[in-house]
Amino acid sequence: MSLPHVGIAGAGLAGRLLAWRLLRRGVRVSLFDAGARDDRGSAGPTAAAMLSPTAELAAADAHIHELGMRSLGLWAHWLRALQAQTGIDVYFRREGTLVVAHAPDRGALAHYTGLLRAHLPPHEVAGSLRALDAAGIAQLEPLLEGRFADGVFLPQEGQLANDQLYAALACALDDGLRACAGVWHEHCPIDSLQGRALLARDGARHEFDVAVDCRGVGARGDIDGLHGVRGEVLTVHAPWLSLRRPVRLIHPRYALYVAPRPGGRFIVGATELDSEDDGPITLRSSLELGSALYSLHPEFGEARVVRLAAALRPALPDRAPIAALDGGGTWRVNGLFRHGYLIAPAVVAAAERGIADSLGLPRALDEELAHAA
Repeated sequence: MSLPHVGIAGAGLAGRLLAWRLLRRGVRVSLFDAGARDDRGSAGPTAAAMLSPTAELAAADAHIHELGMRSLGLWAHWLRALQAQTGIDVYFRREGTLVVAHAPDRGALAHYTGLLRAHLPPHEVAGSLRALDAAGIAQLEPLLEGRFADGVFLPQEGQLANDQLYAALACALDDGLRACAGVWHEHCPIDSLQGRALLARDGARHEFDVAVDCRGVGARGDIDGLHGVRGEVLTVHAPWLSLRRPVRLIHPRYALYVAPRPGGRFIVGATELDSEDDGPITLRSSLELGSALYSLHPEFGEARVVRLAAALRPALPDRAPIAALDGGGTWRVNGLFRHGYLIAPAVVAAAERGIADSLGLPRALDEELAHAA
C-alpha cells in the first residue's frame, strides 16, 4: 500500500514544521520553495523568535494569546523530539520577559501595563504580570541595575534561536524525505494551487493526495486580503554584555525589543511597519534601533553590527491566522503576521490534525499533538 502523498508549497516556518510533523506520521511529503533552504531573507529567519503571549496582548486579541500559550507547551515537546532525531540542541528558554521604560516614558509603560491587565483573564493576572521596582529589575537583569525605576515582569514567556531551529528542521526533513522518497524542491516557485495540485512557475503541474499552501506573502493573489507587513531587525555582537531574557523598551512611538542569543548576540527590533516594501532596512530604522539599544545600556555602543535585515510578514485584515481547507480543496496555512514563532506550533498542529483526518489516518495522536487539542 503506497503512502499518502502531501505537497507543500513554501518552506518557511509553517511549511517546515508541517512537513516535519507529517513525515513523523508516516506521510510522504514533497516540499517546494522559491528559494534555497539556507536563504535568510524571508520572514522566518528575519525574526527575534520571541514567545510572548502576554506581551502581545497590548495589540492582539485573546485568540492569539490562547494560541501562544498552547504553543509554548508544544515548543518544549517538539524541540525535544527534534533533538532526539537530529542531535541538534535548539536554544530555547522560558525565563520570562522584562518590560522597562525611561523616566520620561513612564506614562507609556503604565498605559501598556493597563492594556495587559485589561486583556488578561482576571484569574491569570497574578501569574502573568508582576510590577517591579529598581531593585527587582536589577535582580532579574544585573546589567540594567540603576538604569530604570519601574518595570513589569511577564514570567510565562520565552524565546528560541530561529537559526538553530531552521538548521534542525532541515536536518530532520532530509532524513524524513529520504525515508519516504519525498523531495525538497529548492528554487522551484509555486505560482498557484488548484485543489490538490501545485502549479509551478516553469509550467509543471504536481498532483498530490493533499496540497497545502504555506507560501506566506507569496500567496497574496490567492487569499483575499493577504498582504505583507514589513519587519526590520538589527543583530549585534557584544559578548561582554549579558541578558538572561528578552527586554522590551516602551516608548510612546514604538516598543523596542532586545532578544539575547547564544554567543553574545542580541537581536533588536520594533513594531511592524504597514508597508509592502521588501527592500533593505532604511537608514532611519537602523538609527532608531541602534539609538534605542544604546539607551538601554551605553555599553551597547561598542557592539559590532553583524546583520541588518528586513522581511515581509504575511497578514490578513483581522490579523488572525488561517489553517483550513478552502472552497477549492486546498489547505491554506497563512497569516501568522508578527506572531509567527509565538503561534506556529498550535496553527500547524491544527492543520496536521485536519490533514490526517482527510487522509483517514488514525486519530490516536502522540503526546505533543494531544497536548495541543
